[in-house]
Amino acid sequence: MSESGSGKREAMSKVDTAWLRMERPTNLMMITGIMMFAAPLDPAAIKNLLGERFLAYPRFRQKAVNTPSGAHWETDADFNLDWHVRVAALPGAADKVELENFVGELASSPLDHSKPLWQFHVVENYRGGSVLVARIHHCYADGLALVQVMLALTDTAPDPEQQAELARTWLKRDGGNVWQRMLEPAQAGIGKAFKVGNKVYAKIAEMINDPAVAADVAREGGAITRELALALSLEDDPPTLLKGPLGVIKRVAWADPLPLEEVKTLGRALGCTVNDVLLACAAGALRGYLLDQGGKVDGLTIRATVPVNLRPLEHAKKLGNHFGLVFLDLPVGEANPLRRLERVAACMRELKNSRQAIVTLGLLGALGMGPQALQAPALELFSRKATTVATNVPGPQQPLYLTGVEVTELMFWVPQSGSIGVGLSILSYNGNVHFGLIGDAKRVHDPDSVTVRFAEEFEKLMLIALMEDWDEEIAAGGADATLKHFL
Repeated sequence: MSESGSGKREAMSKVDTAWLRMERPTNLMMITGIMMFAAPLDPAAIKNLLGERFLAYPRFRQKAVNTPSGAHWETDADFNLDWHVRVAALPGAADKVELENFVGELASSPLDHSKPLWQFHVVENYRGGSVLVARIHHCYADGLALVQVMLALTDTAPDPEQQAELARTWLKRDGGNVWQRMLEPAQAGIGKAFKVGNKVYAKIAEMINDPAVAADVAREGGAITRELALALSLEDDPPTLLKGPLGVIKRVAWADPLPLEEVKTLGRALGCTVNDVLLACAAGALRGYLLDQGGKVDGLTIRATVPVNLRPLEHAKKLGNHFGLVFLDLPVGEANPLRRLERVAACMRELKNSRQAIVTLGLLGALGMGPQALQAPALELFSRKATTVATNVPGPQQPLYLTGVEVTELMFWVPQSGSIGVGLSILSYNGNVHFGLIGDAKRVHDPDSVTVRFAEEFEKLMLIALMEDWDEEIAAGGADATLKHFL
């Protein structure tokens, strides 16, 4: 049965089934996102918008039903939009601390599995405007698809007539580049692995649904088999304050935004990518937090699982999960910010030529096909090999509007699985980079003490770049000109 919802029941894909079954009280499989607005929102207008655009995806009228023999989608005969859209007000000063606490409570609260697994919360009082908090279960879609869904709710102008003119060119001008930036690296890696060009997506689908095909692919490409063996043989991540027993309370925080153009300039100056810079800053922020908590960091390297999109561009607007995971080293034991950046960049280059993402996508499909009792130990096996999840999403670089109100900031947090208790999120929007963290309260009791260090780590790298420029000027005899420039 197709995604159009032509019947009341529909078999769930094996990968989506795996994400549905990953749910634990200690790690809820929700993607949580927030939009902050320059002016107050009208809850009635939000409901109308969601009814028109969000529910244009029939999947969001369906419940996710798990049974011992498999999972399926089932249309909710008692669907009520009022239950899925809630209005809230922040207590006290109604500022950042109160909003972070509110979002943390939502991220710790499970969705009702007797209904479609999503909710929107309209926070009416925040810094003179409003906030929209979205919670959507991971089994509905991966981050790339949900970004597309959320962007479909927005406009590029506050006025409907002006929007109608701009809408015809927006995705082609900006959104198309967003998807291309997300998809090109993954598509190149898949093409090398399978050498089947535009048939990559079909080959992955076959691999997930037919173990015999998976075996054939492994025989055709020994590299994939080696990646699987490597993933299984990785040592468990070392014990730290960030890794240990989990509770049921999540805490979230986000940093003040950084100018995206400054990050790009720094990346060019240091010969690395924007992604390298941001992840190195995240590693430095975690290092500072561990040191302040009395943790031992000398020589310490932890791993982050990083989602890699495996969705061809023509499938960008479809729901479901089509991504794999790679293990990225975060050298938090490296005291020198530049050396830390070099190590992150080197690991990223190596991963771009690997098949890890394809292997993990196939394993997720296999878990979805197998008995649920086998999923928990397999999930635990992989989650022991990482300390955090790190996601970086490039968003549109122009202001967006929702029901005519400008979106000032965006942030999201992806769920952690198994025994992983920390999630790092990086998102760029309208010329700025936003960094956020979600953590189990037992592992990160004060996430703001991590996020505040993100800008500090960036400033350290900026200083290093300036010093290198200064040394070059001195060597070239131009120190006087450089000094005048800084003065």
